[in-house]
Amino acid sequence: MKIKLLSVFLIAAFLGACSSQTKQKTEGHVDTGQSTGISNGVVYFDFDKAIVKEEGRAVVEHHAKYLTAHPEVKVRLEGHADERGSREYNVGLGQRRAQAVRRMMVFLGVNDRQMELISYGEEKPVALGHDEASWAQNRRVEINYH
Repeated sequence: MKIKLLSVFLIAAFLGACSSQTKQKTEGHVDTGQSTGISNGVVYFDFDKAIVKEEGRAVVEHHAKYLTAHPEVKVRLEGHADERGSREYNVGLGQRRAQAVRRMMVFLGVNDRQMELISYGEEKPVALGHDEASWAQNRRVEINYH
């Protein structure tokens, strides 16, 4: 009985330690544990599009508000695409998506010098499946503070 109780305790302690070390994605935000006072965000896109969707606008507005209030803070806008299309096309699409987020942030008052853009195309998927649900998660721009 004592061994079973000890085993349960050790497993619970191990899982608790693991969960505190991992980044958790929820509703397009990643808790980075950084001291910026705001967590990274994700803006999702429709297939073959570089237009910020309605639900992505709230994410961009939230980050733009923070960045305009903290002009010393910088972000990297990382554009991504799903696996469909050529490598070159997907890098260009990721770049257009990052530029769309940048344009919206500039419109909302963020200084262009606070933002760095990079496109990974299809090279850094978050979902490895070959279906619409996975592809939808990979069509994104990540707003990462640094």
